[in-house]
Amino acid sequence: MEDFTFHQLNSDSEIPYHLLLLADETKEAINQYIFNSDIYLLHSGTENIAVMALYKKSNTELEIKNVAVIESYRSKGIGSILMNKAKEIAKENHYKILTVGTSDTGFQQIRFYEKNGFIRSGILKDFFIKNYPDPIYENGLQMRDMVVLSHHLAE
Repeated sequence: MEDFTFHQLNSDSEIPYHLLLLADETKEAINQYIFNSDIYLLHSGTENIAVMALYKKSNTELEIKNVAVIESYRSKGIGSILMNKAKEIAKENHYKILTVGTSDTGFQQIRFYEKNGFIRSGILKDFFIKNYPDPIYENGLQMRDMVVLSHHLAE
């Protein structure tokens, strides 16, 4: 098994947009949440291979705003490592719920979150129409609604 290291960025660290843009369409969209989020990096040796941004939605809810893995490390369990880290961070900080949102056209992402213990808990109608200036397509379909998935943390 490869040796990975995981750490939280300091507030004065450079924001890893090149990684965040793997999961979000524009720098402007990322800037809507990134300055109020905690950013975590996963490394393999000296290479940054994954990023995760966590946002305090309330005293009881922590939201995964961005999670991305570089292409050469996809389908190797890295995403699940990040999900476990997010759950661990949420529990350590006494959150009750961990949430994440993804496009209704992101079939692979929805399956991934469900495989990692999340359940569908809501729909934000026309989220991608209202929040992005140009239409975005995924799997040949225009992204419209955001599917919200939640994981309830055990006490």
